[in-house]
Amino acid sequence: MNEHYCAIVGLGGMGNWHRELILGEGVWNDHQCGPLEHLHLAGCFDIREDRQAYARSVGLEPYASLETLLMDEKVDIVVCATPNDIHKDIVMRALEAGKNVVCEKPAALNSAQFQQMMDKAKQTGKLLMVHQNRRWDEDFLAIKNLYEQGWIGELFRIESRVHGSRGIPGDWRKTPEHGGGMVRDWGVHLLDQALMMIPEKVTQVYASFTNVTNERVEDGFTAELTFENGLVFVAEVGTNNFIALPRWYVLGRDGSAVLSNWHEQGKMVRVTDRRRNDAVPVRTAAGLTKTMAPRTKDTVNEELLPRVPGDIRDFYRNVMLVLEHKAEPVITLEQVNRVMLLMEAVFRSARQHETVSFEK
Repeated sequence: MNEHYCAIVGLGGMGNWHRELILGEGVWNDHQCGPLEHLHLAGCFDIREDRQAYARSVGLEPYASLETLLMDEKVDIVVCATPNDIHKDIVMRALEAGKNVVCEKPAALNSAQFQQMMDKAKQTGKLLMVHQNRRWDEDFLAIKNLYEQGWIGELFRIESRVHGSRGIPGDWRKTPEHGGGMVRDWGVHLLDQALMMIPEKVTQVYASFTNVTNERVEDGFTAELTFENGLVFVAEVGTNNFIALPRWYVLGRDGSAVLSNWHEQGKMVRVTDRRRNDAVPVRTAAGLTKTMAPRTKDTVNEELLPRVPGDIRDFYRNVMLVLEHKAEPVITLEQVNRVMLLMEAVFRSARQHETVSFEK
């Protein structure tokens, strides 16, 4: 493999995360990541002087300006890690300068902007890759594996949730003009994971927003996606949840599965004998219930969900292989555009308070 040189625009939280990943200082899925072979960090640029000073403090010499960065002939990959509303301008300028671009997500504020970015990449013949990094999360990979293997029968409902209790961080996420709100912050991940897991088309979307701690943007949302095969996928993000629901809850014809959070291994309970349906009624203060009585232990089997390892360094490895014409992009622009369109359907449904069709 050839040697490649990367420069980061925007050294905030995610920009610094890219720096740590490339240099091997980061942690992903609870594992220390070693440095990426064949990828070198040429420098960075941030409009904030304190971030420029931070770069110097960690041994990274910053560029004096974006123009200087784009003029550096050794740089073949530019990482755009700025707030969402600036992505388009940075990406277009980098592509025009003859650079390949890795862009943070969401890549743009809307699908129309992203279409312009896709057109520019095609016109210049340069690679544009959007960093949908949570395709490598091991909790997602475990549930995707469950879906593909069919261990609990045909799935009819998948619930994917991320809950916190600190409200929206005090940065661009709080303001609509900077592309804030939880749909663009976390929704872009959960919706991308849904589309990567389930190959069928989405036929309809119903969404609702919360504004508990912020009136300008949604601080939480629930989106119910109905797929062509009848499966319902619930994506939910909350920032005022002091008791978090499980990260994943999955229902299949022959069992259920739950995965509590990023760090724990999930479990599934599968029926072993459907013919036996006897139940001991449960006594409540108001009477008996046989319908909700639990199954006896000899008719079900509880097992751990197999772990599926994920290595986020595979993202950059793929970028380099694509540039050397040795692989196809693992994240395509068409996939990203579908997520952009789905997010717009979520906004439309929440605004209209009704189910909207999607069919993509």
